[in-house]
Amino acid sequence: MTYDVARAKAQEAEESLQLSEPVSLESIHRHMERLRDRTIMIKPMPGTPTDIVCGLWFSVNNLDVIFHAPGASEVHRRQIVLHEFSHMILLQEQERVSPEYARKFFPRIDEESVVLAMKRSDFLDEFEITAELLADRLAARIRKSQENGGQPGNFKAVFG
Repeated sequence: MTYDVARAKAQEAEESLQLSEPVSLESIHRHMERLRDRTIMIKPMPGTPTDIVCGLWFSVNNLDVIFHAPGASEVHRRQIVLHEFSHMILLQEQERVSPEYARKFFPRIDEESVVLAMKRSDFLDEFEITAELLADRLAARIRKSQENGGQPGNFKAVFG
């Protein structure tokens, strides 16, 4: 896949969302919950260095959980979350993870729970590039809404 194809896919995906103005991280979060018909929790990953892992998306039973690096700036955290939302929007598939791996993030999870995660082996593959381009487009929509009198990004409401 070429960069131009990835850019076109990101544009098509963003347009298909039909987001209402003003756009904020919180409005995208609620929109994604409606689209996926499930709760999406956004939480920091304690003790995770940002140079190793920035963000992770897990699906556990009827819940999506996005973890973000806690040391990142608010703008970086927003980009991380938008990137994980982008994987959801692009319908990129998750894979089942082992109970041992799942317990690193969900210590009290039972053995019967199915835990899926977006696994990455290459940050420059077509999925990652397209997701990042879509995240950039969503971030631009948020900035444009703020410039046109929309509400601030409301990071505290999303990140806690």
